[in-house]
Amino acid sequence: MALCNKLGNVLRQGAAHSRQSPVASMLNYIRCMSSNKLFVGGLSYGVDDQSLKDAFAGFGDVVEARVITDRDTGRSRGFGFVNFSNDESASSALSAMDGQDLNGRNIRVSYANDRPSGPRSGGGGGYGGGYGGGFTSRDGEFKELMALCSSR
Repeated sequence: MALCNKLGNVLRQGAAHSRQSPVASMLNYIRCMSSNKLFVGGLSYGVDDQSLKDAFAGFGDVVEARVITDRDTGRSRGFGFVNFSNDESASSALSAMDGQDLNGRNIRVSYANDRPSGPRSGGGGGYGGGYGGGFTSRDGEFKELMALCSSR
């Protein structure tokens, strides 16, 4: 019961300070509680895999650091990923590096979103995009989680 109360408090505080919708924010906090993969955005085009790894190595064992490049030009797309061997290293790196200068640019660091494996769906074509209001299928997952916590 105490764990559920603590979890609920952490989620509510995080949602109150987030620009995301409350449900999306809370689900993101739950998912990220045990993540060791970080997204790094706003990278200078001069940053390569090795310099990204070097920038984050002071926080723990970096398993992999990868700058994402355009498949046609080979040029950096301005973001990358850093994988740590444990969650604590990733968490301390996120706290310390988010908003810091790296090669003349302030970088954004956050937990990486896992993308489902398999083929990606094709391009949208320009209609119906954007961020609509309303509920998503994940709202049911959140309600289930909160119901489970409150029933204990």
